[in-house]
Amino acid sequence: MKKVLIVGNLYSLAKKMASIVDKVFVIPGNPSFVDFAEIVDIREDNAIDVLNFVLENDIDLTIVTSCKGLKSDLVSLFLNNNKPIFAAPFDSANYTLSLSAVKKLLYKLKVPTPKFAIFDKNSLAFDYLQKANFPLIISNDDNSKRKCCTTIASARNYVDDLFMYGEDKVVFQDYVYGHEFTLYVVSDGYQILPLTTVANFKFSESGDGGFLSNGVGAYVPDNKISNSIVEDILNNVALRFIQHMQKNGTPYVGILGIDAVLLNDNSFSVLGFKPFFSDFDCNAVLNSIDENLYELFDACANGFFADEYEDILVNDNISVSCVIKSTKGSIPLETIQNLDSEITFLNDDKSLVLTSCAKTLSRAKNVLQEDISFLPIEGIKCRSDIYS
Repeated sequence: MKKVLIVGNLYSLAKKMASIVDKVFVIPGNPSFVDFAEIVDIREDNAIDVLNFVLENDIDLTIVTSCKGLKSDLVSLFLNNNKPIFAAPFDSANYTLSLSAVKKLLYKLKVPTPKFAIFDKNSLAFDYLQKANFPLIISNDDNSKRKCCTTIASARNYVDDLFMYGEDKVVFQDYVYGHEFTLYVVSDGYQILPLTTVANFKFSESGDGGFLSNGVGAYVPDNKISNSIVEDILNNVALRFIQHMQKNGTPYVGILGIDAVLLNDNSFSVLGFKPFFSDFDCNAVLNSIDENLYELFDACANGFFADEYEDILVNDNISVSCVIKSTKGSIPLETIQNLDSEITFLNDDKSLVLTSCAKTLSRAKNVLQEDISFLPIEGIKCRSDIYS
């Protein structure tokens, strides 16, 4: 009987894993998981309690998707107790959690990345703004709060807000015009294999207007990203990062997402790293992977990935995902029925993700458009250019 513990509320992953193994536990979980997983009442950053739960319940594999779990360095504790875990130790995972850390590393490794600056004081940040190029992306260090500022006045106000709410670092990046995408890879800490590419929609309004988010939609695979670009990123970004972590004695095990921008000259610029699939693209990514995820993750965690995998089996499905939000209160989930698209529930009861899968992009978009039109939700807000 195979049992898996997932630390983090990644609904699509938990549901997929429940179709493969005998039992899935989720920390911290929420009511949307109860149909296929057991919710564990433990804080995701309480490493000792998480380990004790794993020991007491004979968990075969722990998968960490949560930033809090990675920050608590569950990995080091698990490895010291000979328990397999699919995740990176904090010293290497931190490059996916801290924007300032990864920007410095990209610069050190001579990886193309937008011009950036890091500040811990208002006054120094304001001095920089006097000569900055606009638009400018301003973020806190974990990249959970960010804004595309087009004027010095809006930039000063946002910097003030970040410091006022307790952020200790503010990161500036030049805005780079181009097509945003993510290349996901999987690693055992020593070798990497590509999973798929994802076209990202980050701005909240159609045509890249509105506020800048971590993601409001995606399609998989991204047909704008050529095999040569994928190979370039694999060899000159992902592999160099993995080798750097290996030399430092903290091998990066797990999923690595490389966020990048495809430029007009068919080159790329790297924005940063992700520690796992994102909420808005996870279901779409999983639709394209034909591997048994438990066996794949277990191979990475237990050191036989290189012996068993020369590549990752993927299919020719195309998936389109769109974040749906309600401006009129909570979404009545019990009324959502008979959709062709798959539903991913988010922690926010005012939003969810719909994902349509088909053999062509146009068909996937059409199905998604039809399902959104039938949603019994008042005040629907989403990016219509994702599916139109």
